Amino acid sequence: MRLLACATTAALALCGLAVPAGATATTVVYGYAWSDGADRLRVLPRSATLVRRSGYLLYRLKAIPKAKELKLDYSGAAYRRVTTACDLKETEGRVAVDRKGFGKTVCEPGDLAATLLRGPVPVRVHYSGGKAVQVSEFLTEAPKLSVVRGTVKRVDDRTVLFTRGGKTSKLGYTHVLSFSRVTARCDSGWLSGRPVNADRNGLGRKDCQAADFTGALKKLKHPVLVQIDYQPGSGQVFQVWEVFGDA
Repeated sequence: MRLLACATTAALALCGLAVPAGATATTVVYGYAWSDGADRLRVLPRSATLVRRSGYLLYRLKAIPKAKELKLDYSGAAYRRVTTACDLKETEGRVAVDRKGFGKTVCEPGDLAATLLRGPVPVRVHYSGGKAVQVSEFLTEAPKLSVVRGTVKRVDDRTVLFTRGGKTSKLGYTHVLSFSRVTARCDSGWLSGRPVNADRNGLGRKDCQAADFTGALKKLKHPVLVQIDYQPGSGQVFQVWEVFGDA
């Protein structure tokens, strides 16, 4: 196992990693890439350690204290997938990776856009200034999920700020998010209307969708109490419960 801390093209050469053709003075970052609009991604830098599990080369990602999120234009970037074809949603049990575990299937920026629409992607990004030069997928260890309570506040239609125990994190979600409401209707205001669809723990029981969650947050000016089921590593939220009793 080796901790990857290569930052420039020169350092990459010393570490034995491939440098994109024509790249000059590029910096390398590891982390989960999220869509940040047309031809743009955002990624919070993480440290990456190469490990082998059941014959697969995987990377273990860990938080870097005080790391700042990067926003990059990938419209001209080379994109390398771990799948055997650019349009596959999953590996389907077959992977195309090099000896360092990075994707080998040559794809286009449009394929990256389609991938990001499905959720965050673990990647190594070579970038210069505000532009990504190469984006390479890799496999990670099995994600761990966590169910916790805290408050959320809207950032945009797919991003929230989640606060728990005095710590605030930026989390994201996609169209597959499940939203469990305490309201009578999915399009009701937060904690409004009758009857109340809550269980004995105050958690919503009415099944709603990601668009309903987005719509509900748009009407709010202040953080609201929720319970979430999410993946701390990638920051992806899979389910949100409205909590009855939040003032």
